[in-house]
Amino acid sequence: QVQLVESGGGFVQAGASLRLSCATSGRAMSNYAMGWFRQSPGKERAFVAAVSKTGARTNYADSVKGRFTISRDNTKNTVYLQMNSLKFEDTAVYYCAASLYYSSDYTGNYNYWGQGTQVTVSS
Repeated sequence: QVQLVESGGGFVQAGASLRLSCATSGRAMSNYAMGWFRQSPGKERAFVAAVSKTGARTNYADSVKGRFTISRDNTKNTVYLQMNSLKFEDTAVYYCAASLYYSSDYTGNYNYWGQGTQVTVSS
């Protein structure tokens, strides 16, 4: 079992950058593929980015490609989401998730979830 705690959210202006972190505890993070999802009020939780267990493979939602970068440091049991050129539509609660299987864009593939961190981008 693994526990996930997100941090790094905040209130920024459009065009700014933020880096989210997700610290894990319990079983070593190297056992899990990791993903970031986000949810805005009234909308379903949506895929943002994912990274394989070793970090060799990443995938992104089309809406964030070229602006966001997911990375992981298995020695620190932490996964990151670097968000550049933020837009108003990036405003959401961002969730970190861990999968025992493989990195994907499907929420049902993930076994563990954090509590989320709020990102608000003013236009």
